[in-house]
Amino acid sequence: MIAAQITNGVYSLRALHWDRKLFDELVPLPDGTTYNAYLVIGSEKTALIDTVLPVKGESLIAALKALGIEKLDYVVANHAEQDHSGSIPLILQHYPEAKVVTNAKCRRFIMDTLPVERDAFIGVSDGQSLSLGDKTLNFMLTPWVHWPDTMITHVPEAGIVFTCDFMGAHLTTTELFAVDEPAAALAAKRYYAEIMMPYRAHSKAALERLLPLKPTYIAPSHGPVHNRPAFITGLYADWTSDAVRPTVLIPFVSMYESTAAMVDHLVDALQMRGLNAKPVNVVEFDSGEFAMHLIDASTVVFASPTVLSNPHPSVTGAAVLINLLAPKTRFAAVMGSFGWDGDLPASIMGQLPRLNATWLEPVMIKGKARGEALEEIDRLANDIARANFGDRAVAA
Repeated sequence: MIAAQITNGVYSLRALHWDRKLFDELVPLPDGTTYNAYLVIGSEKTALIDTVLPVKGESLIAALKALGIEKLDYVVANHAEQDHSGSIPLILQHYPEAKVVTNAKCRRFIMDTLPVERDAFIGVSDGQSLSLGDKTLNFMLTPWVHWPDTMITHVPEAGIVFTCDFMGAHLTTTELFAVDEPAAALAAKRYYAEIMMPYRAHSKAALERLLPLKPTYIAPSHGPVHNRPAFITGLYADWTSDAVRPTVLIPFVSMYESTAAMVDHLVDALQMRGLNAKPVNVVEFDSGEFAMHLIDASTVVFASPTVLSNPHPSVTGAAVLINLLAPKTRFAAVMGSFGWDGDLPASIMGQLPRLNATWLEPVMIKGKARGEALEEIDRLANDIARANFGDRAVAA
């Protein structure tokens, strides 16, 4: 574990997990991840902000001992998931006098999953403070960023905000601060897409509450610390806004190249009309990268062959993922091929009750697309252009 001083009396304690490939057996981790705990030393009391995944717990104890910490007064739990709260029992074994400071929902979740007794907790509510002497812990509840129990801890005297999962990144690096901003931005975008995008409105509200604090440092529980807060807050302001870009994401599968030929034609037609097109073969794909494309894509077109009168299962899986992520996509359509039967549009649309998009007229082609069938794809491209550009649309 790496222990590093962020500012006077505030330390980062980061457990690096270089070789972890999946998070929650669901989220791809191309760059591994970190579990970040933080130590705040006041003139009278000391607080640990969050802990780490239990498999990294002993390294956290070793780091605390190496810093000469013989007594802990508080363990702040900003969120109950195991990668942040899982080492609380181990901390309490080594520091039995410590009290776990958290909100009522987080306390309940921790007690449901960990052997921590009720009398070990100090409950806090939104806006409440706890003094460490010359430093203060101010608590801000941020429910649904990304669980109902999440909160932020602000230490105004140190100019630092501990945001837990909010503004985090699955990025393993030995650098304390986000000095490689392009890499940090990419990792943060992937993280937002996979974890925060379904709660975009709540993330936007949390950002609006955080900005007036004017922090010098933003310290999330995954990835590097931000010593230029405007970098990460600017990204979140964009991602959580209602703005979209004229980009058409096309999740597709092709079994006998007919659907692939339709996608190729659509991509060319969209480019001729000033739209960016991003086809993604979803048979084997990186769900995190796919989610990143969804953040600001204005349009999604599902393209699939018919399999037993239904969409290809991989396209159905992509639709289910999009429904879970609930992006701000404004327009959607279905394009498909069939041999004798099938109702792809109704089946795919039925998988997406959370997608608040206007559905454009679908294109369903029997056999290989040619002649009038290609004209139907052009018609769809025109519809997408008009939807995105209005009177400025260019028909071809």
